[in-house]
Amino acid sequence: MSEPFSVRITVRGYETDVQGHLNQSVYINYAEHARWSLLQAAGITQAGLRAKGVGPVALETTIRYRRELLAGDEVDVTCVFEWGGGKTFRIRQTISKADGTVSAELTSVGGLLDLTERRMVADPTVHFKELATDPGLFGL
Repeated sequence: MSEPFSVRITVRGYETDVQGHLNQSVYINYAEHARWSLLQAAGITQAGLRAKGVGPVALETTIRYRRELLAGDEVDVTCVFEWGGGKTFRIRQTISKADGTVSAELTSVGGLLDLTERRMVADPTVHFKELATDPGLFGL
């Protein structure tokens, strides 16, 4: 496992619900933003994935809400890939306030889809290693 990759996001007012809390669906958007930021930092682009004939897919996401987030809060969204040796991988993410208070923990299961065959690739690490200029960001 590698050190967590992290991005900072400021909670915007239009992302909150009637109670003033960050809307539940936005947590997933923040997690997705962090994942794509990690891919970009590692040298993987959407165009590069398409050229290779693969695309990331989300198979499952679990969110544990711990503390509320309000408009103006600054949060750090971490992202760590965990490889199990099969067709899928796990992504662990934490959304924390700037003071370190954990607001949410997300665990996702993902994979890489062969865009022609419409089936999961047998070993996604092969593609991540080939596409990335810095595979170490994925713990590879």
